[in-house]
Amino acid sequence: MPNMKVTVDTILSLSESDGVDELQKHLTLLSDDQLTTMLTNSAVKGKDAGVLIKAIFKGSPVSVSHGANRRLLVYKHCIPLCESGDLQTEVTSDIIGLLMLETHSLPGHALATLASLYVDAIKLGEMNSGRSLELFPTILTALAATEALAYGKGELSGDEYKKQLINSLCSSRWDPQCVIHLTTMFRDVPLSAEELQFLIEKILRMFLKLDLQEIPPLVYQLLLLTAKGCKKLVLEGIISYFKKQDQLQKEEQRNGESEDVEVQTILQDQLRHVEGTVILHIVFAIRLDHELGREFFKNLKAAQSDPLCPFSIALLLSVARIQRFEEQVFEFLKGAITKNFKDDQIQHSSKFLQELLPQFNSISNMILDTVKNSVFGWDHVTQGLVQLGFILMDSFGPKAGAFGKVTEGASSTAKTPNQLACRLGGQVLLESFKMHEPIRGEILEQVLNRLVTKTASPVTHFIDLLSSIVMSAPMILLESSSKVTETFDQLSYLPLSTVEGLLKAVQPLLKASMSMKDALILVLRKAMFSSNLDGRKSAVAGFLLLLKNFRILGSLASSQASQAITSSQVQADVHSRYNTAANEAFCLEILSSLRRCLNQQADVRLMLYEGFHDVLRRNSQLASSIMQTLLSQLKRYFEPEQDLLPPLKLESCISAHGDQVFIQEPLAHLLCCTVHCLLWNQNIRSGGNVSNDEDDEDEEGGVQSELHTILESITKRMIKSELEDFELDKCAEFSTSSSVGVKNSIYAVLVMGLNEVLMEYNFITANYSKNHFEDVLELFKRYHKVSEILKERAGKGRPTSSKTSRSLLSLGFISTLLTALFSGDFLRYSVSVALQKIQQLEETGHTDGPEGQSPDKTFCHLCDITSVLMWRYTNVPSTVEDAGKKEKGQSVSLLCLEGLLRVFTTVLQRFPTRMSNFLSSLDVSGEGEAEGEGSDLTEQTAFYIRQFQRALMNQLSGGEEGFNSKEAQLLVSILSILSRQHNPSSQQFVQMITWTVKICKETNFEDISLTKGLLSLLFNMHVLYKSPVSLLWEMCQDIHSQLGDIDQDVEVEKQSHFAIISMKTAASTTLLVLSQVGKVLDEVDWLIAKKKGQIGSDRTISGNTQQPLGQQDPIEKAVTIQLGTLLTALHELVQTALPTGPCTDTLMRELSRTYSILTTLTKYYIQLCATQPGQLSARLEKLVKLSGSHLTPQCYCFITYVQSGELTAGGPEKLKKKKKEDEAVAAASAKVLRESKAIPNLIFNIEQYEKFLILLSKKSKVNLMQYMKLSTSRDFRINAATLEAALQEQEQQRDESQQTEDSQVSEENQAPKKKRRKQ
Repeated sequence: MPNMKVTVDTILSLSESDGVDELQKHLTLLSDDQLTTMLTNSAVKGKDAGVLIKAIFKGSPVSVSHGANRRLLVYKHCIPLCESGDLQTEVTSDIIGLLMLETHSLPGHALATLASLYVDAIKLGEMNSGRSLELFPTILTALAATEALAYGKGELSGDEYKKQLINSLCSSRWDPQCVIHLTTMFRDVPLSAEELQFLIEKILRMFLKLDLQEIPPLVYQLLLLTAKGCKKLVLEGIISYFKKQDQLQKEEQRNGESEDVEVQTILQDQLRHVEGTVILHIVFAIRLDHELGREFFKNLKAAQSDPLCPFSIALLLSVARIQRFEEQVFEFLKGAITKNFKDDQIQHSSKFLQELLPQFNSISNMILDTVKNSVFGWDHVTQGLVQLGFILMDSFGPKAGAFGKVTEGASSTAKTPNQLACRLGGQVLLESFKMHEPIRGEILEQVLNRLVTKTASPVTHFIDLLSSIVMSAPMILLESSSKVTETFDQLSYLPLSTVEGLLKAVQPLLKASMSMKDALILVLRKAMFSSNLDGRKSAVAGFLLLLKNFRILGSLASSQASQAITSSQVQADVHSRYNTAANEAFCLEILSSLRRCLNQQADVRLMLYEGFHDVLRRNSQLASSIMQTLLSQLKRYFEPEQDLLPPLKLESCISAHGDQVFIQEPLAHLLCCTVHCLLWNQNIRSGGNVSNDEDDEDEEGGVQSELHTILESITKRMIKSELEDFELDKCAEFSTSSSVGVKNSIYAVLVMGLNEVLMEYNFITANYSKNHFEDVLELFKRYHKVSEILKERAGKGRPTSSKTSRSLLSLGFISTLLTALFSGDFLRYSVSVALQKIQQLEETGHTDGPEGQSPDKTFCHLCDITSVLMWRYTNVPSTVEDAGKKEKGQSVSLLCLEGLLRVFTTVLQRFPTRMSNFLSSLDVSGEGEAEGEGSDLTEQTAFYIRQFQRALMNQLSGGEEGFNSKEAQLLVSILSILSRQHNPSSQQFVQMITWTVKICKETNFEDISLTKGLLSLLFNMHVLYKSPVSLLWEMCQDIHSQLGDIDQDVEVEKQSHFAIISMKTAASTTLLVLSQVGKVLDEVDWLIAKKKGQIGSDRTISGNTQQPLGQQDPIEKAVTIQLGTLLTALHELVQTALPTGPCTDTLMRELSRTYSILTTLTKYYIQLCATQPGQLSARLEKLVKLSGSHLTPQCYCFITYVQSGELTAGGPEKLKKKKKEDEAVAAASAKVLRESKAIPNLIFNIEQYEKFLILLSKKSKVNLMQYMKLSTSRDFRINAATLEAALQEQEQQRDESQQTEDSQVSEENQAPKKKRRKQ
């Protein structure tokens, strides 16, 4: 051992004292083993290892063979020594650094040996620590620089030798543990583009063999490697890996614990944390290298077929934090979301497409999955989610239509892509709010800001979101109560609908927070005295809401009260100490504030009257105060003297300002509110449900009896009163242009309203007393009289306020009244009021009067009304009833039918989930023939469809005399609505289609409206059953047969597939057929776009994917067949002598689109030939032949026909008067302008199609142009027959003018000048 130590010291001392020769001699004396042992000992001790290696290199010149060999020996020994892990890190770094410095001085064969050593070690999995791999790139670089190396029996250049090594390395099996080290190492290796792609594909394949925890560092190294290129490949690989992992994890979760031992169980939280880290790495890389970001977007846009998954959405939202990509990210996501919803809608609306393509992945589910995943610490994604949610709600929320009307329905029944996108935005925000505490404040603030600032557009979607947030986490919201109270300060400036929605949404918070409630009351009190009318109305709405929801102990829990918005998380029990004592005082205080409204404008009072009944039903302990208030208000207008007529002072109800007269007290509404509150209170008291103090009860009983007395007095005196008592007369003026007319109109409407309210009061309190029913009829006579006068006299000057002219009968009363009545004008009036109520329900979701706001009650009344309408329509034939009553307008049967149509529409729109309950309640047979509760919706719907089919058959079989076009149209509309309830795959749906086809084939009524209705019904159903192209072809043949050919010499073969198509209905049928052709073309266009997208994505992902020859893609086959049948149908129409105008214009447009889509298809095949060279399908050749030899020549003939048709139509006009001539010229020039676009567009599209066919012929080596006939030169044409006819006509005119020359000399002198000037 001491001997050895001396040797090391000797070597070191010789190295320091420039004795190179001595050093060489000394090293020569050492054997290889001694040298390696010396190196090992020095390295392990961590002492002088680097200095020793330097000394050995100094004494081993490369020029001498033994020197070079000694150097190689040092390298061979040090590499595994460093890899072993026995040395300290500093020593290893020192040794590798020294070796790297000397690498370039090694001879070629030594470099080749070392490189092979590395490759073999990697193959055997001996490079797991990766410490010595830093040296490998230096060796490869030096190797590439050498000129020639022995390889097998020959020689290779150093660069080629390096390529062989890399190929061998990437083709071999890698130990998973060394993948990260190798990836790091390859960053320093110079690689060609092909080598880099090969390497990256190898690394991406290794992902599946690694533990999840090893993925983030590998991704980091891969991203650094993208500096060399292949950015797109790396991003694609990472995204597809995580997409697969997500799918596996979902499947495992779905199947419970996986029994398959080979499948690695994926822990969800581990996967999510790894995904989060990888996303951070990618975003960091994109920040440093914007080219990587651009590649990312390019890749997403190119892969149209299936671009997104929860991971890529999360990645996109994180990238959105980089400012330059923010706008791009959200625009892309908006586009992708709407495209997904549109595609889904297109596919669902066509059976043809459903059979061709699989169901799309729902992007909304992916985004909601991203929200769920973000709970695993993805703070970098949450901000993007919030932005996305608000962008979707802002971009796709309901828009304000004309007069501020909301154009789109509620989000619960979202149907259009825009509505679905808006709803998705709301779901994203709600789920994000629930899961992430840090962003709650921001979400709440942004929602409230939008409620305050978006006053011009509807904010119902934001109110729904706020309501959902309150319901899901009210206690969390209390922490942000200051934000809500700040919003309260703006209440008086907001639209009434927004105020009502906002207060309903935050109502649960008011119960839990006294400070918030007090802040609201303060704001409402101020608003009560606002100069702005809407502000005062908002105050009333707010106070009424508070009265409904702060119930006093002992109040009856009515069915409506159970509708109150409550939440299990709001612990605000009505029986707690604060509530019992404070609620009553609080409510009475609000009532005293509301009494001040009784001196304000009519609109404010009206709100109060409409709200009192709901308050009473929810808070019955307030009955005494409310009844007292109503009594004192009514007494202001009641005439106590029993002998005086009329019983009410109408002059006190109007007011004047300047020359304007307006209503001050909506007296009918006051009386209506009083009657409803009185009747409800009476029912409750008689039921004995409410215990109360005796004094209160006596006082209340006194108020009730006084009100009954007043109402009876008003009834008796109203019946005795004549029109003159109200200062009304048959001949009086009722126009709105003068103050007298306005005053009379207000009086008339008030009188009608009062009569209506009294009718309802007397009918309900009658208790089957004959006298009371006589009073009701007398009141109706008075009502009817005023109503008829208004109809006769008002004309266009009807009162503008829709509220005053709306019927004051309640929905519940109407359903009772309809059941009780069977004939007369009273029935017609009742049905028309029912129709008005149903229409209001359809438009707004609620009706006036008590119970109008409660969906459950409304639904029950709707069921009752529908039963009566159904019974009345099915049991009293309209033909019997209409005898002798034609002059009175619509019959009751027609009104009933119109009502049924509106009811079915309303139920589907407002109560879609309760359709089965609704149909069960309409047992029109009375014997249970209508399927009972137990039967399913399909059977119930089928039963009612049969009822209406029978009615339509009766109409059609009754001959011309008994046929009522309006009734037939209503029946078809109802059948159309009910048929949508059937599942397209059900037997009932097929029966319905068969029946409709049969009707269309056999019905020959020449009624245009009925034809349109039946054919629309047929098309709408047929498209859900199978493609309608063959149907369209048959119809085109019928139209051609009916209207004749454009060439008058050709006799068309008489065909009649559908009797409904006649000479009279052919033109309107053509427009319907063409609109359906347009829809089929849309589908075909959509399919071609999908296929083009697939070509692009297939090429980017997997290179060329060859399809076996002779086997056509099913989508291509379907597209070709669809277009082939359409071309045959259009070939029939193009030869038809259609009337010039809308028919010819529409046909021109659809022909242009057809050629445009044929061009798109041709371009698709050109693209396909570039990626998959092969034989074109025979079907495509047939399609080209059909278009070229059949359709195109006929198109040119059709253009000539259209133009000649215009000329002949315009010819005789010249002989008419000057004025008519000018009109004809104007009409003709407008038509020419229209045609000037249609005809050139068509010709251009034909020529474009032919141009691309030439290109396809060259690419595919198939002569497709052999089927094309030379297109007509249209610049200059002389039709000999037309020219001869024109010359003959000119001769005749000249002869006539010669005969009349003597009598019209002066005129004749002027006429030719005019003609010459025109020419």
